[in-house]
Amino acid sequence: MDYGRWAERLMAMDDRAWSRHANPWSVYTRIPILPLLAFAIFSRVWLGWWALVPVAALMAWAFINPRAFPVPKTTDSWASRGTLGERLWLNRANVAIPRHHSVAAAWLTGAQGVGLLPLVYGLIALNPWATVAGTAITLLAKMWFVDRMVWLYDEAGDGAFTNRP
Repeated sequence: MDYGRWAERLMAMDDRAWSRHANPWSVYTRIPILPLLAFAIFSRVWLGWWALVPVAALMAWAFINPRAFPVPKTTDSWASRGTLGERLWLNRANVAIPRHHSVAAAWLTGAQGVGLLPLVYGLIALNPWATVAGTAITLLAKMWFVDRMVWLYDEAGDGAFTNRP
């Protein structure tokens, strides 16, 4: 299963949403969603069922966020190039991606999955150390993945890719 394509469909990302998501405000306001979501889920200890309110608000923001900001005037920023690179990556069935990017993206996606293990355990067992460690691993791997997508996008601008038959 292609996790990236699955997430793209889940988020109902069309061309317009991707264009707006390339706004750095969209990218940078998404970064805190995972730590805030982990905290909101952990807050069930103090808030009980009321913890569902911040969880629902964060889930709604995660969906609205790529559509909340205007199309950027320029795509020269790191965040914009990372978003555009991710879009190239998701189109890898139609565009040949250099092996050094494919291997790195696979490892970094795997690292995100590895980070989810202690995160989920920590949230279930109410273990703050596992929750923080899992959140940190997942978020750092995601940021590294985005940085790799910047590199992918920058190389694509140099004509590094060819269409597949």
